[in-house]
Amino acid sequence: MPRTRTFIGVDVGPDIRGRAAALQQSLAASGADVKWTEPHNLHVTLLFLGEVDDRELVDICRLVSVAAGREPAFPLRVSGVGAFPTPRRPKILWGGITDGADNLQRFHAALEQPLFDLGAYRREERAYTPHLTLGRAKADEDANALAPLLPKLLAWDGGRTQVDEVLVYSSDFETGRGRGPTYTVVGRAELSG
Repeated sequence: MPRTRTFIGVDVGPDIRGRAAALQQSLAASGADVKWTEPHNLHVTLLFLGEVDDRELVDICRLVSVAAGREPAFPLRVSGVGAFPTPRRPKILWGGITDGADNLQRFHAALEQPLFDLGAYRREERAYTPHLTLGRAKADEDANALAPLLPKLLAWDGGRTQVDEVLVYSSDFETGRGRGPTYTVVGRAELSG
């Protein structure tokens, strides 16, 4: 049975996308080898489902739509730069979510149990922290080159957008392209609560 790598997220819009791309270029000047998120792929993930049976996609989209019908549209602001696991050892660089973080956490919680019951989601051990993934350092020495830059970016303004829908995405890795995954929207759910 065909399976599709799937996640649920929100689009960040052109303003945030442009500011994030400019920041990526600035950080790339450090010489660190980083796999940057392609600007057209920038989004905030709500839940990563992994490989799901294609027959489940309709049910997943329905559950997202039901949850979205209970939530109002909201403003989202990206501000500050941080890293996982820590800014001193940055493996994953991210833009922080300030305005809208509570909305995203609430929506994540509303989806978690129904998707788990469907069998399309495994709970993560760590708590959900909304963020905009900018890139991933490829090696420890690259992380070391980035670490001194991060404290200077705590006040970085990534911009604002209005979130009025939640998207179900498929993610396709084409081997040999070297440009990263291709994301395709397979479902849209309007925030109408």
